[in-house]
Parts: sequence; C-alpha cells; structure tokens
Amino acid sequence: MTDERGDAVETVDDILVALADPTRRKLLDLLAAQGEATATTLAERLPVSRQAVVKHLSVLDAAGLVSGRKVGREVRYAVRPAALDATARWMSALASKWDRRLANVKRAAEAAERDSQ
Repeated sequence: MTDERGDAVETVDDILVALADPTRRKLLDLLAAQGEATATTLAERLPVSRQAVVKHLSVLDAAGLVSGRKVGREVRYAVRPAALDATARWMSALASKWDRRLANVKRAAEAAERDSQ
C-alpha cells in the first residue's frame, strides 16, 4: 500500500526526470508561450522530428506536466502548472531544511570562536 507522502515523492521524481531533458524543457517553454500547440507546430520550432516531439510530450504527459486534448484529428497540448507547483513546494521545503541546518552550523562556529577568545 502506498502512502500519500510516497505518492508525492514519486510524482516529484517523475517530474524531475521529465525536466532533466533540455528538449522537454524547451517544449514546456514553447507551450507556456503559445498556450496550446500540436506536436507538428512544436516540431517546426525544434531541431527534432515530429515523432521525437510526440515521445517527449508523452513523457511530459506521464509526469503530469502537459495534457493533450483531441480537436478533430489533432491533439493539442497545454502546460499543466499544478505538477510544477507541487515540485516547487517540495524544493522550497528542502531549501528551508538546509537553511536551518546551515544556520545551526553558523551558530556553533560563532560560539566556538567566542569561546576560544
């Protein structure tokens, strides 16, 4: 049985894996700028084939970063910002923990310096 925290970590992992590829990040940038686009129109803006774009969009979709909706014979893709929000919250929480740890190290170092004088 998977707990809610495990699901959140798995989601963050999927998103970070999806974002690790520069082509997928570029696709997200293009979709954010255009609002919605087909794989064909996205491929025109990238140095990869339409088939490669479709594969990248599939990875982004599986991670929850984009969604596709069928309009006639086309599939139009758009960014789903909620997944990025969850990842940003995780990163912010991680940063806060490190900030607290570093503040403790700084206080200990300053105390040691005062005690040695």
